[in-house]
Amino acid sequence: MFMIDYKELSWWYWLVTACLLTAGVAGYESAFVLAIGLTIVQLAHFTLREGSIAAFPVQVRFWYLMLLFVALPEPMQWLYWVPTIGTWAQIIFGYCTMARCVSLAPWNRSEPFSTALVARTFLSPPVRGNILQGLPARPVDTTVAE
Repeated sequence: MFMIDYKELSWWYWLVTACLLTAGVAGYESAFVLAIGLTIVQLAHFTLREGSIAAFPVQVRFWYLMLLFVALPEPMQWLYWVPTIGTWAQIIFGYCTMARCVSLAPWNRSEPFSTALVARTFLSPPVRGNILQGLPARPVDTTVAE
């Protein structure tokens, strides 16, 4: 049930980010800027490591960064609760809502968008690696077209 992966650098990035976001929602607004800075560092690191801006881990970090930017203006800071809770879920349980959302982008999926796909995406248990590797295969249609 727990997926605390302290041997992975990415886990430490997320842990520090979660702590910064927690400090931010607790009233230390400068922690939001620090979380954004750390996410930029993480994005650059994974872009270099993966060798492509199109790599799935890079996409996840890019969209996570966009969410942090959207929440930065004072009237939007209530939105920081979403990545704060989500990042804690990621580091404790391995469930990454952002990765699941990104996996639904047209360029990341090989099947048509459907409610069944959304259900499988969000209800599948967490896996090591990324959600694209862990989604259950779509059932094969064994009926013969006449």
